[in-house]
Amino acid sequence: MATKEYFKIEEISKTNPIFSPMRMTVETAFYRNNVELVTSPKEAYKLAESSPGTIVTSWEVYKPEMLGLDKETRILLFNDGAVTGRYAAGRRILGTADDKKYLEIVREAVYRTRYRKMYHGISFSGLSKEFMVKNHILIPEGHENLLYNWILNFQYPSPEYEKMYSESKEYSEGDIYVFVDPDWTHPDYPLGLAIFDPEHNCAAILGMRYFGELKKGTLTLAWSIANRNNFVSCHGGLKRLKNSKVDFVAAFFGLSGSGKSTLTHAKHSDYEVTVLHDDAFIISTEDLSSVALEPSYFDKTADYPSIFDDNKYLLTIQNCGATKDENGNIVPVMEDLRNGNGRAIKSKLWSPNRVDRIKSPIDAIFWLMKDPILPPIVKVESPSVASSMGALLTTKRTSAEKLDSSVDPSALVFEPYANPFRTYLLSEDYYKFKLLFEKGVACYILNTGYFLDKKVPKRLTIKLVEKVVEDKINWIKWFDGFYYADLDDFVPDMQDKTYLLSLKQSFLKRKDFVLSKVGTRDELPKEVLTAIDGIIGLL
Repeated sequence: MATKEYFKIEEISKTNPIFSPMRMTVETAFYRNNVELVTSPKEAYKLAESSPGTIVTSWEVYKPEMLGLDKETRILLFNDGAVTGRYAAGRRILGTADDKKYLEIVREAVYRTRYRKMYHGISFSGLSKEFMVKNHILIPEGHENLLYNWILNFQYPSPEYEKMYSESKEYSEGDIYVFVDPDWTHPDYPLGLAIFDPEHNCAAILGMRYFGELKKGTLTLAWSIANRNNFVSCHGGLKRLKNSKVDFVAAFFGLSGSGKSTLTHAKHSDYEVTVLHDDAFIISTEDLSSVALEPSYFDKTADYPSIFDDNKYLLTIQNCGATKDENGNIVPVMEDLRNGNGRAIKSKLWSPNRVDRIKSPIDAIFWLMKDPILPPIVKVESPSVASSMGALLTTKRTSAEKLDSSVDPSALVFEPYANPFRTYLLSEDYYKFKLLFEKGVACYILNTGYFLDKKVPKRLTIKLVEKVVEDKINWIKWFDGFYYADLDDFVPDMQDKTYLLSLKQSFLKRKDFVLSKVGTRDELPKEVLTAIDGIIGLL
């Protein structure tokens, strides 16, 4: 087995590094006599279908038997209240916070669920023998839709994957355990808490109803395991483009709304395209192969009108409206009419060219940014600068996040490696990505927003990716190992003092970000500051 669920009696001791006070609090809750085991999508669907507040739409799930569901299974719709996005400010990581305080909160939260029926769900993260870990989640009665979504999002223990798991590589790690109580309340934490003990693969998600908290909470722990075991943990998309002349693997890193899903799933007429995933995967630092962590997709519905053909691949929908069609059938109303960040779990069947592992080594990493000083595409030669630019990835917030009132949602922000779910030291990601670049992986930056006041068209971005694959870009030296593509409408004018000032200020902001993290878990190695200072000096 890949991770440990069972222990010999001599292993059951406080000296076992798998155990901790948090893990004992969370895992022990799974063995209470008010817990019911649910492992199949069929069971979870029946519970969710009859759960109060569920809307059973007239739309049927496409090829449900291939997904562990019964024939004529319907797409379920369930809506949350005021909060319809992730609340990053509610995350706490043991070892960096007041452990005693948060352990008491978790113990009390577990105790308060003793009079409620609890559902124990099981799934896998990692879809290849090279990396598979077992997940456990505990959710109270009344939140069956969360349980159903979680089982659909990750890989349920089908006979095929149970066999694969039994044959998969073993790791000195315990299974993942996540305790959830969306009804938990506390006057000091009105929007909830997500408390993680990543070293011991467990978490408690309290007072949060949005499914994305459960999805990313589970992935947070899987990424931590991968990071400790010679993998690069990736919040992005990865695809392979292949024809008789080219075999090219590319990864795209960006937050929700940056274009990572669009670029990952974009079709290319001259290539056979294979998709690994558009959100969560890992890369081996040993052979540069990659493994998907989930089978399904958790996508925004903003650009999916109800008439859209791809809706047939949906499994569940969250935070969208409903109405009746001309035949009196209940149908979803998409396009974020009800609220921002409507979401849906989409079947793996949506991508006919989907695979769980790509053995071919990765060739290129694309950092997706929305920084108006950047041309549409930039090539970075130095491994240290390439990794630094990933650590200083610039973007804008989206409706996928619940922000505190003091946060400006339109401001440019830095999100290292587009992964706000990291629980280990940021420097570990820096060195891991730097290693990839040292092993020959190329680095590019794609500006998917505006260059100055001119929008970069989506079709141009896709075409530029193809030109990288074909090695058909005429690169022009910009400065200090940076090159931009020769594009008539997007030329950085290095003689324009206003532009030069904006360019310099952009890197000064990056420097400020690096300095602001000194002394924290997100402190970057000194070579990052050296690289940024060198660039500023040239400007």
